[in-house]
Amino acid sequence: MMGDIQEYFTRNNVRNFYSVSISGYHIAEAGANPISQVAFTLSNAFTFVEYYLSRGLSIDEFAPNLSFFFSNGLDPEYTVIGRVARRIWAIAIRDLYKGNDRSQKLKYHIQTSGRSLHAQEIAFNDIRTTLQALLAINDNCNSLHTNAYDEAITTPTEESVRRAQAIQLIINREFGLTYNENPMQGSYLTDWLTDKVEEAVLEDFLKINARGGVLGAMETQYQRGKIQEESMHYEMLKHDGQFPIIGVNTFVDPNTLEKGYIPPKIEMARASADEKKLCLDRTEKYKVDHSSQAQKELENLKTVALAGGNVFAALMSAARHCTLHQMTKALFEVGGQYRRNI
Repeated sequence: MMGDIQEYFTRNNVRNFYSVSISGYHIAEAGANPISQVAFTLSNAFTFVEYYLSRGLSIDEFAPNLSFFFSNGLDPEYTVIGRVARRIWAIAIRDLYKGNDRSQKLKYHIQTSGRSLHAQEIAFNDIRTTLQALLAINDNCNSLHTNAYDEAITTPTEESVRRAQAIQLIINREFGLTYNENPMQGSYLTDWLTDKVEEAVLEDFLKINARGGVLGAMETQYQRGKIQEESMHYEMLKHDGQFPIIGVNTFVDPNTLEKGYIPPKIEMARASADEKKLCLDRTEKYKVDHSSQAQKELENLKTVALAGGNVFAALMSAARHCTLHQMTKALFEVGGQYRRNI
């Protein structure tokens, strides 16, 4: 499917939209440390590159349309994950794949760490998010998402989203240091960290390679196991206080110690029955209005999938007349449904 998507983008000369967001955010949220996040994300990216090349695509046809997505926590390594990823990517694309200057440029988005948000002393979350955002901006991310403080409990409210947005605006418009586009330039600590993190990421590459590359390592659940181990390690450090979480496991509010933790009353964002019914009615009307054309598109989608054609092109056509459920069901009928081995 990823090959079909990229082939579609290349064939139709789609240049102002990224064909894939190669993500490490979910890896970090599942418990991976910053080294593993970067190593697994970049190794996945190079797996895409190898596969796209095997489909007959040129490096400069698709590399500029790849984007990356990282999480930013408060560990020291997060200070440099962007520049490390850019350096590894640029060198590999230039020297190994002979890509041009544009292909060598790694574009990445940062979202601050949802895992670092806590329901206890919930107001402190904005402080953590501000520091994470500052790291991301100083490391020259291309775009940034700052989490709302109440995401530890519910879908963000309008008020909390405005506060999250204000974090970025204040850093970019009021904080004088960010008038310089690279304030960390020349810092001994930043340069030392960059080298050390890069070395650690490349060591992880060797471990993945020894297991048959990304796909081979996945078969033995290497990535999954490593993420689980690192998550458990992190949770144990939090539990015994070695990893301080202010207001949660250290410097706890005396009132909380005396009375026990009482969750704050926060507006829960939930769809009403009328809103749900509106969506269902709208979907049913769409199916009725497009019923004659939808059946043709679904049959075409099945035919293309069975014939090994470009499934994404067929999906793009079918999406004009079919619902997501209809298209998914059609693909299940001809390809089966994935069940993970445990």
